[in-house]
Amino acid sequence: MRNQPHEPPPTRAAARRTARWLTASVAVLVAGASAAGIWASELYTDGVAVEAMFRGYDLISLAVVAPVLALTLLPAFVERPLAQLVRISMLAFCVYNYTYYLFGAELNAALLAHIAIFAGSLYGLVLSLMAADVAELAHRFRPGTPVRAVAVILLLLGGSLAVLQALGLAGFAFTGTVPNEPSRLVVPLSMTRLGAVLDLSLLVPAYLLAAVWLWRRRAWGHLLGTVVLLAGALHQVSYIAGMAVQIAADIPGAGFDPFEPFILALFALGSLLLLANLRRTESQTPAASPDRPLAGTRT
Repeated sequence: MRNQPHEPPPTRAAARRTARWLTASVAVLVAGASAAGIWASELYTDGVAVEAMFRGYDLISLAVVAPVLALTLLPAFVERPLAQLVRISMLAFCVYNYTYYLFGAELNAALLAHIAIFAGSLYGLVLSLMAADVAELAHRFRPGTPVRAVAVILLLLGGSLAVLQALGLAGFAFTGTVPNEPSRLVVPLSMTRLGAVLDLSLLVPAYLLAAVWLWRRRAWGHLLGTVVLLAGALHQVSYIAGMAVQIAADIPGAGFDPFEPFILALFALGSLLLLANLRRTESQTPAASPDRPLAGTRT
């Protein structure tokens, strides 16, 4: 039988407490800022196209992100592995999503709230990762978890995103041709540039690193893979919501991208393959070091 886990060291316990307070603050701020973005007229000052996109994003944040963050903090769920993984995923989503509000939008009345959400999400994410028992979380996944199938999905997602964004930037470097926005969202060139920078510097490396760690059956692969897949699925839902609001607002050039549901399906499939194999009860196998392969894991 496996020994009962030790109490977390003081540093980890302090990080965990602080991360939860930050997460609770983020949930409240996301709810308030998103509600203001949806119902306060002329809150956004970027023009009708970007305003419609942000309203679509706000709709998902209000309907999904804020309540899910709050749910993962309830005493009945807060310590469960699924709640920990979902909470970290929501914080990662907020860091990426609110970067657009901070660095892609014009000055508006909600900027202070968006700064607080971004900062709270960033530090909450870092502290949550510091507090996480990565080996224990990894051992909550069943030995038969198809980690290599999930790795292939992540390689496909990361590789295609890298090619798409890099080709546009390379074309500009060599020919001076301004890259087109790789989706049907109508946004200014500055936001297209920001999206390419974020994708190539944050998302692509995270997808590929998670894929490598999962393929090699590293404990960190289970954590990072779950986080990027759940956050990525929510990114796609937000994109689709943004497109839908732009179409409803009759924004010139707005349309539906038929590839977005396929991409969302890949994120959902990868998430399902991992979470369907997450056990609620404690594993009886010996704990592995986070940087060593998990024993007994197969594809």
